Amino acid sequence: MYAKLTGDVGDIQALFEARYANEPFVDVLAAGQYPQTRSVRGSNVCRLSIERPVGRDTVVVMSVIDNLVKGASGQAVQCMNIMCGFPEETGLQGIALIP
Repeated sequence: MYAKLTGDVGDIQALFEARYANEPFVDVLAAGQYPQTRSVRGSNVCRLSIERPVGRDTVVVMSVIDNLVKGASGQAVQCMNIMCGFPEETGLQGIALIP
């Protein structure tokens, strides 16, 4: 995702880290690291990386998910958990793959 910055937003990395600090399925990578699909394989995790090109008024947010788990079935279970008042992580902590 690309976004044009319209003013001084401060430390964008810190903003994302603070926003997602308590989200069990969102992982904001350290500055300078980039998400890889192999790191989310079989999980309900979304990994984010934030980059601000030097001298530009743009921020780039990169993300990876496993499209079968987080993108479909895992997301449905997560939403059902929230709607039914269950802990958000119920049924989603284990690896769902068979080698």
